[in-house]
Amino acid sequence: MKKYISLALLTGLSLPAFAQNKDYPIQPVPFTSVKLTDHFWTSRIETNRTVTIPASFARCDSTGRIKNFVMAAEHQGKFCTVYPFDDTDIYKTIEGASYSLAEHPDPKLSAYLDSLITIVSKAQEPDGYLYTARTIDPLHPGPWAGPERWVNEQKMSHELYDCGHMYEAAAAHFMATGKRNFLNIALKNADLLVHTFGPDKKHVAPGHEIVEMGLVRLYRITGKKDYLDLAKFFIDQRGHKEYDKKSKNEYENGKYFQDDIPVIQQDEAEGHAVRAMYLYSGMADVAALTGDSAYIKAIDKIWNNMVGKKMYVQGSIGAVGDGERFGENYELPNTTAYNETCAAIGSVFWNQRMFLLHGDSKYIDVLEKTLYNGLISGVGLDGKSFFYTNAMQISNSFSHPDIERERSGWFVCSCCPTNVVRLIPSIPGYVYAEQGNSVYVNLFISGTGNLVVNDKKVSITQENNYPWDGGLAFTINPASAMDMDLRIRIPGWARNEAIPSDLYSYKMPSAQNVLIKINGQPVNYRIENGYAVLSKKWVKNDKVEVNLPMNVRRVLANSKIDNDQGKVALQRGPIMYCAEWKDNNGLACNIILPKAAEFKTAYRADMLNGIMTLEAPAKSITIDAAGQNVSTQNVTLTAIPYYSWANRGKGEMTVWFPEQVKYVDILSK
Repeated sequence: MKKYISLALLTGLSLPAFAQNKDYPIQPVPFTSVKLTDHFWTSRIETNRTVTIPASFARCDSTGRIKNFVMAAEHQGKFCTVYPFDDTDIYKTIEGASYSLAEHPDPKLSAYLDSLITIVSKAQEPDGYLYTARTIDPLHPGPWAGPERWVNEQKMSHELYDCGHMYEAAAAHFMATGKRNFLNIALKNADLLVHTFGPDKKHVAPGHEIVEMGLVRLYRITGKKDYLDLAKFFIDQRGHKEYDKKSKNEYENGKYFQDDIPVIQQDEAEGHAVRAMYLYSGMADVAALTGDSAYIKAIDKIWNNMVGKKMYVQGSIGAVGDGERFGENYELPNTTAYNETCAAIGSVFWNQRMFLLHGDSKYIDVLEKTLYNGLISGVGLDGKSFFYTNAMQISNSFSHPDIERERSGWFVCSCCPTNVVRLIPSIPGYVYAEQGNSVYVNLFISGTGNLVVNDKKVSITQENNYPWDGGLAFTINPASAMDMDLRIRIPGWARNEAIPSDLYSYKMPSAQNVLIKINGQPVNYRIENGYAVLSKKWVKNDKVEVNLPMNVRRVLANSKIDNDQGKVALQRGPIMYCAEWKDNNGLACNIILPKAAEFKTAYRADMLNGIMTLEAPAKSITIDAAGQNVSTQNVTLTAIPYYSWANRGKGEMTVWFPEQVKYVDILSK
């Protein structure tokens, strides 16, 4: 029996599309079918709608990004921003605004999008090509663009990268509004790519992946198999260019571009971290739609490498600033950690797809860790200040040029702020998923999801105060009595698993069990792939209660991570913590956390938009006024959620705390 795929698979808006046999075995519930009522996420989605999106459009205007399209339409002027991929900041903001429109109709915003789309359409060349850095003045394109179309694509022109983000945005706009004005632009451009690239045409491995994901999006909308075939073609082109294989320079040996060997032979997360996440996401999409098992085997190995050897304790990836890339195995420095916000967003995309392929909660465990920590740390609580990089330690005694100490309103390369714009409104689409008569509950966010399971309607209402409290309540309301397997994720952190590998572990295992009740009665349940499976005939107002242990945990790093030995990180529920100067006498990197120190928790509604703080007796290292005597004094450590740091000015911050001091290095600047 054929099934109809959702046009908005992985983005959330469900419209009927063409019949398709192969697809992800598990399907996400569209975000438009999930209405949130919690404070934690609804406040962020509202801030994104009212602050971040308008600020992003305003900055696209003031920096000349919009002007580039106007000049391209007129074929005169000079490209007025720095990077040829600056076009994508407009595309990504349109994408985020479209998702917002789907949930919160706004005629004024809709009209503004139409006006921008008109400007974009006029910049498109007759054959569909759209790349303002060349179209403004084809004889004098920017240095990254190359003298002719596509000749620098495998390096740094970003022509196909621009296309990919355009497709993502056009698909979102079409699904949100039903209008084809942007979609038609994208399809005309995609048809140009089909005409230009292929087995008997131009061969190229895109220098910055995402066109593969975008082409899949267009295939889902139109059913035009040429788009899916081209996505696979681009992926399969990797690993065939001649590089200097002996060079240790990743640009020269192809690793930076994930282009050193064919994708099905790759087994390690390598190169530019954002490029990598988009590539692996595209491979998952193509594998789901074509049944390519070799792709799945490859991304399984790569995922194990990333989570087992190349991920920070708060979910961030891409340790090395030179090339914004993955380092070697266990190369996870704190004082120079790069951790681009876009890489965290890409990790969420990829882990969602891995879950849809395999149905294992470990992928959602990583997604949740990234989402609540290393991703939302990238946007300030004001909604208009950002981190491009997400540091692990800021010390007054150490300075590194790549590490941001305070948030910025915009960047010359502003890929991260506009990526945040498009991710935040889609959060409700990550809460639930379905397969047959199984419903997966992946994220714990108060609100109601309206699902159709085996052609029967059922609503699930969550009530909780997550992530601050582990008490979860679910009310199940089927239209009529129905058999259903309710699969509630029991997070790894509630099963004594700090991460789905041996990269990090808890110092002391918790003896607390996860208690589940149905209609007030404790029940026995089985665990499958990290999910508590509750199988029964569900009737109206059936209630499920889950109690997750929320004790403070000390996290240890694998012995191969040199920088974290003798130290602990702090976790409570899904939230990783840090110490910041503001709460700790102006410093943070001088704190010793004794092994026996016990923690107190307190919810502070008046602090950083409402957070749970941790406090414990600690020691601080002090130096006398003469700079000759070093001593310790008793203090109270106050720790705040990692995501909330750098919202109160500039100063020290640290995630890892030594439990004792064995020696002192004397450093000089």
